[in-house]
Amino acid sequence: MSLSAALNTVPSPHDAGIAEAAALSGRLTYLCMCLTLCWGVLAAAGWVRRFSGQDALRTGHVVLAAFTLATGTLHGLTFLFLDDFRDDDSFGFADLLLPFYDGTTRHALGIVGFELVVAVSVTAGLRRGAREGRWLRFHQLGYPAIGLLAAHAWLGAVWSGHLAVVWLAGITLLVPPVVLSALRVLPASALVRAGLIAPVPDADTLRVDVDSHLCHSYGVCQSEAPQVFRLGHNGRLEYEKRPEARLTPHVRAAARACPMRAIHLVGAIR
Repeated sequence: MSLSAALNTVPSPHDAGIAEAAALSGRLTYLCMCLTLCWGVLAAAGWVRRFSGQDALRTGHVVLAAFTLATGTLHGLTFLFLDDFRDDDSFGFADLLLPFYDGTTRHALGIVGFELVVAVSVTAGLRRGAREGRWLRFHQLGYPAIGLLAAHAWLGAVWSGHLAVVWLAGITLLVPPVVLSALRVLPASALVRAGLIAPVPDADTLRVDVDSHLCHSYGVCQSEAPQVFRLGHNGRLEYEKRPEARLTPHVRAAARACPMRAIHLVGAIR
């Protein structure tokens, strides 16, 4: 029996309760997912520190991501406890792990999105071993993954007939992550005009200063401006304090991408 067929027919109180648990865990996953994306963008862009002055609040992103994974896992596992599924020998974990295994598009979107989020979470913990920002590039797959999960949630609401119920709450939760994600990729000049980041000094007076206490030598800056930032053989960061004017856009990108906000751009001291 397919997942869709089982959910269309809930003959027993047991299955009705499991279906309610699946719906509740799915909505909690959607909530945690939106909050995780919002907090992640705010932390990565340095806005958490700008508004609160506390770098420790960056750990909120990790906590929210953990809740997202936990509730998402629970959402998937609930279907294994439906009586209709247990009585059908053809159903197994493959239905929850392999996209398009049951031929349903919305389930495939949810499976692909969730597995991408799991992969991003695992590799984020291994970022110290990566070089030249490769871990960060992979981490950015979290954006399309959340898009797939959002599509899965909305298609599920349409199919179950609950769209009218969750429309207002769903849109309310989805708008902030979409707006923040758009701000994340806007040019620096637009963010400066909006007052979200401080203006960068003129190119001919630019000086680079790296806080050695904050720098963890992840190598993200090297991937953005390899002519200015270099990780030595001992793992320590080396950099040009007064880069050429033509390298200013790359230096600005490196400062924005630094996960620890350790790169400061200031006016040159004559």
